[in-house]
Amino acid sequence: MRAIVRPHLGMLGMEPIRAMLEYARMRLMNDDGVASGDGHPVVFFPGLGTDFRFTTPLIQHCKRVGYVCHDWGRGINTGPAGNPLEWLRDLAVETAHRVRDHQETVSLVGWSLGGLYAREVAKIIPHRVRQVITIGSPIARVAHSTNVGWLYQWLHGAPATVDRRLAKNLRTPPPVPTTSIYSRSDGVVAWKACLEAEGPMTENVEVDSSHLGLVWHPDVLAIVAERLSQTAGTWAPRRSSSSSATQQAKAA
Repeated sequence: MRAIVRPHLGMLGMEPIRAMLEYARMRLMNDDGVASGDGHPVVFFPGLGTDFRFTTPLIQHCKRVGYVCHDWGRGINTGPAGNPLEWLRDLAVETAHRVRDHQETVSLVGWSLGGLYAREVAKIIPHRVRQVITIGSPIARVAHSTNVGWLYQWLHGAPATVDRRLAKNLRTPPPVPTTSIYSRSDGVVAWKACLEAEGPMTENVEVDSSHLGLVWHPDVLAIVAERLSQTAGTWAPRRSSSSSATQQAKAA
């Protein structure tokens, strides 16, 4: 695989327009044919600089098709504070507490930086997690594969830094079924950085979307609903996309 580089700034500039068009498409869609849920809990983790208000279209869609949905509960995502490993452990404890009244295992859905949180939480409390779905999340070269380093520094007060230990940990998939949804035309996150390592419980699913529009793109809503609809313990790849995506990335 060639070096992972940030998306072209021209793609970044098109993000707002594309996202608005994708939002309009969502407003015209209906839920006919969308997989129905079994009522198990789902926790959503927002992207950098956003909170539940930005992920509301995705959350509302999942509620409509039959899931009990929970926001991560920490307001605006400004990035981990202090020691990131300790911060993530605290987040995992909070997540487990948030779904304490549910006997079923929980699915974790994270957009962009929130997807990294979902993965790490699943590694800390795997016995409580059914599956993880990440959406436009940079698994590899986290600090250097996006066009929003400036936003992180503005919100966090310091540049994003990832040491070798943390970088290795972030690349390691959770011990639960994991789906990475990505877009080659993402103007914020390098699509190659979103590719999950091949394995019996991992898959990569491609869509054509802006980064901002991923949380309301009709294709993403349908894919998330379909992935969540699988009965606990019966997870299977949506299609043989994991190996094909990796092969394409190596050839690109």
